Amino acid sequence: MKIRALAPKDRAAWGGLWKGYLDYYETELPAEMYDTAFKRMLSGSDHEFHGLVAEKDGKLIGLTHYLFHRHGWKVEPVIYLQDLYVSDAARGTGAGRALIEAVYAAGDAVNCPTVYWLTQDFNKNGRRLYDRVGSLTPFIKYQR
Repeated sequence: MKIRALAPKDRAAWGGLWKGYLDYYETELPAEMYDTAFKRMLSGSDHEFHGLVAEKDGKLIGLTHYLFHRHGWKVEPVIYLQDLYVSDAARGTGAGRALIEAVYAAGDAVNCPTVYWLTQDFNKNGRRLYDRVGSLTPFIKYQR
């Protein structure tokens, strides 16, 4: 398995994985949002999302999207890991852990030690992994 940056050639396979992720969370987005998100991740801008994929035998099996941003309590930026998904067939292969560790490495490369993410309470499989690679915080999310 190889973890690498998202590339233009990945659009179709990435779209299938992202659809699987959104389906899991019972969310639908219009086609234009898929195009917009993909373009943002390929922009190379420091202020846009970054995308990584897990690839095995030439096939994409997982993805993650993350964003560097400022934090009001820290000098260095922090990373928000927004999306993480591994295909059903590749679950349990270490792809999810490898994707998270690749985001950690991206942060370490620029002196950005804090990576955080959110998940649904019903995401039991994901949470088993998250309990091994991160620390659960007591924060509760509110939104408008």
